[in-house]
Amino acid sequence: MSQIVFLGAGSVVFTRQLLADLFRFDDLPSLRIVLHDIDAERLDVARATADQLVERFGRTAEIIATLDRREALRGADFVINMIQVGGIDATRTDLEIPAAAGLRQTIGDTTGVGGVFRFLRTFPVLSGIAADMLELCPDAWFLNYTNPMAMNVWWMSVVAPTLKTVGLCHSVYWTVNDLCELIGVPMEDTHYRAAGVNHQAWLVEWSRNGEDLYPRLREKIAADPELARRVRVEIFTRIGFYPTETSEHSSEYLSWFLRSDEQVEKFRLRPLEYIGISEENVAEFEHAKSALAAGEPLELEEGAAEYAPQVIHSILTGTRRIIHANVVNHGLVDNLPEGAVVEVPTVVDATGLHPLPFGAIPPQGAALNRTYLSVAALAVEAARTGNPDLVRQAVLVDPNASSSLTPEQIWALCDELTAAHADLLLVALGGHLESPVR
Repeated sequence: MSQIVFLGAGSVVFTRQLLADLFRFDDLPSLRIVLHDIDAERLDVARATADQLVERFGRTAEIIATLDRREALRGADFVINMIQVGGIDATRTDLEIPAAAGLRQTIGDTTGVGGVFRFLRTFPVLSGIAADMLELCPDAWFLNYTNPMAMNVWWMSVVAPTLKTVGLCHSVYWTVNDLCELIGVPMEDTHYRAAGVNHQAWLVEWSRNGEDLYPRLREKIAADPELARRVRVEIFTRIGFYPTETSEHSSEYLSWFLRSDEQVEKFRLRPLEYIGISEENVAEFEHAKSALAAGEPLELEEGAAEYAPQVIHSILTGTRRIIHANVVNHGLVDNLPEGAVVEVPTVVDATGLHPLPFGAIPPQGAALNRTYLSVAALAVEAARTGNPDLVRQAVLVDPNASSSLTPEQIWALCDELTAAHADLLLVALGGHLESPVR
């Protein structure tokens, strides 16, 4: 019986969707689903959710819930990681303290100051997971959803290079889906390929029945001035290829958008937006808890197209498919750094995941990606060495931070965030990050 472990299963909305997508496959063998979280109440809701879905889909599955991570991992075949260290309180800190210093973010979970400090909270936990997996399930696939994706997958390649680690994100799929809707073309039979880095990959190819669809998109933009007030449209206009994450995300990866009130208004941005999204997630948890207690069916999203269920299905049934995945760059993207984490098309079949060499991506896209990867590289090196200056230098390299704050202000901001997150960082003394585990 194949064992699938959910780490951070208390993220009940995401757990619900992943399980629903998994149970929609009617040709899977019997499964053992092991749910793990450090929050007992959330774990109980996750367990009740899984039990309901097994019954609704008529599947054969053993459901286990445990607060013990090692117990969960023992004998696993697939480990789905979706932990969020610090929860909503840490998210508020990542966004509100920089905002008070004059640095605006919208989401704050991928790169920049929010991404760096989320990674600093997460990497010690990842190190523990890696050590447990090497002992208890060394052949399992580690399917990571936790942000910052590039930093986390990169870190796993540092501490556990023999583990089969892959980062999964649905941004490429939904970008193509939404663009097809925008120009009125069915997504079926669409051919597309993207490459770059997570949340900033580039839609290099997009066609249907041999027709390049970019001219249709350009015509649509030209006919609707309001579309020009979207961040991704502006990036597409200037770079020539469409980026694969929402405008809200994309706005904080560059120096172009959040640096002034005028740009924020022009591009209809909402700084601190992720706080509201996080609060909605908390409210949805409470709603799910109440619905389960009342015996009501949970609402399910149709056609979510999450990759982890597809990966598991392909490996267990031999069904071949192509997804986009985040993996270490070993000869995959020629003009991005070797050893960094890149997002590329990937074949999935009975033998596992096989990233496809992409060659060179458009040089203007690679130029922006390299800045993003420089932030990630410095953050990973800070974690590896325990050098606190590298944390500050990672934020200094970030385009959004350096366009909004002086170096002196960035140093002070990092000190303040280190102190604010002291209980979640490995050791924080006197406002200075000290020697994380190596």
